[in-house]
Amino acid sequence: MVVLKFVLAFLLPPVAAAMQVGISTHFWLNIALTLLGWLPGAAHALWLVITKQQA
Repeated sequence: MVVLKFVLAFLLPPVAAAMQVGISTHFWLNIALTLLGWLPGAAHALWLVITKQQA
């Protein structure tokens, strides 16, 4: 499951964020960062997965 989250964090950051923390503030922040550019959203999603943030 962790490998899937890493792949999704790279390809579809908001999906990985939703899987990790649910529909929370981090999810909405990730949507905003992804809209600003793919790299900020991907970095945030990877951070969520690496630090194992929970909702």
